[in-house]
Formats: sequence, C-alpha cells, structure tokens
Amino acid sequence: MKLRHALSAVLLTAAGLVAPLAGAPAAHADTLICDQYGSTTIGGRYVVMNNRWGSSATQCINVTGSGFRIQTQQGSTSGGAPLSYPAVYAGCHYGNCSPGTNLPRQLSRIGSAPSSISYTYVGGSVFDASYDIWMDPTAKTNGVNQMELMIWFNHTGNVQPVGGKVGTTSIGGRGWDVWQGNNGGNDVVSYVAQSAISGWSFNVMDFVNDVDNRTRVDRSWYLTSIQAGFEPWSGGVGLAVNSFSASVN
Repeated sequence: MKLRHALSAVLLTAAGLVAPLAGAPAAHADTLICDQYGSTTIGGRYVVMNNRWGSSATQCINVTGSGFRIQTQQGSTSGGAPLSYPAVYAGCHYGNCSPGTNLPRQLSRIGSAPSSISYTYVGGSVFDASYDIWMDPTAKTNGVNQMELMIWFNHTGNVQPVGGKVGTTSIGGRGWDVWQGNNGGNDVVSYVAQSAISGWSFNVMDFVNDVDNRTRVDRSWYLTSIQAGFEPWSGGVGLAVNSFSASVN
C-alpha cells in the first residue's frame, strides 16, 4: 500500500561560467527530495516521488532529467513491509497525475503499453527493483486501487512478494515465478524474474493480460498507473533508475 504524498522538493542549482548557445536546450538541474511524500516532474511526462511511506528515517532521492538515484537511506527493517517505494511513474497516484497522461484508461481500450527501464544496482542492500502497475474497476485517481501487479526485476536478501508462489510462466521471452496474495488493502499478483534484469523494453499489457486470466480483473477494469522504482528494506544508497518510459496506446 503506497500512501498519499505531498508535493515538495528542494531544487539544487549551480551557476554556469559560460552562457548556453542560442537554441540549445537548457540543462536540467538535479532536484533533491527528502520530504516524506515529496515529488517532482521530469521530461514533461512523468512524476518522480520519494514515497517514504513505511519509515520515519530520512530518505533522499536525487532526481535527474531521466530518472533518480537514492542518495540517503537511513532506515532499516528485518522483515515485513519495506521502508518506501521511491519511483517514477506515468498515470495517477493518490491524486497526483503525471502531465498529459491518458490514464486511467479502460483495459478494453488499450492496444499496447510499451515501457522501458534501465536500473543501476548496488551491493550491501536488501531491496527489490520493481514495476508497480495499478488497476481498479473504476477510473480511480486517488486512494488504493483493488489490484496491484508487481514485476520484480531483481531482489536481494530474503525478501519475497505478498502471498505465496502459485507457479511459473513465460512472458516476453523470459521466465517468471508467479506469486498471489492480499496485503490487507488490495490484491497483489507478482512476477519475479528468475534472473536479475538491469534493463528491458516490453509491453506492460503482456503482464496485464496474464493477470486477467488469473484473477477477477477483466477488460472493463481501468489501468491507472505504471510505476518503476525500488522497495528497500535496508541500505539502498546508489540504487538508481537511469531512464524510464511508458505510454499507453
């Protein structure tokens, strides 16, 4: 369950010694976010959020023009829920919608949802690197959706998805362990990569269609957001989303 966030960020700027050439695009000044639910936008299309929902310890992310890096992570927990879900997303999350999004959108009106990601991983941390894809029977833009589809690209330590393992499948030419459960607020179906993935381009609807076949989700439901980030349990400084893209056709 990812809790509501307030919009706040600290902008770090540096003065340049040479003026940019006329017509050249302005350089993106990195944004440091330490507020619990602070967020900002990048690329005129996506929202990046700190989303420190499970801990009172300090967490800061450094947001670049194409993604973010965890700069400070002082929390630690040995099990249960993670500390946070710093992520970049397209769509709507607790009333904060990304610029120009066409989500929520009914599944029956989606042909494809191409997305791509590039991750940087670090040692000495316990985390999962995952997509968090939300669906609901209504065109919901606020609060908790009824279905959470997670795609775990990588994980370390003894962490595992909600529920229990129900089988394996092949999607997008890769093998996945499939887990199903409920976290007390919503249903969860998780696809855990059988080997770590640091970068990939794929169709989100390939996973949505598999959830459709396994659960009560049907084509009348709505896709509300596509998110990618990290769930840390301890450590995590240096974990980064280098780049992210997602669109719904």
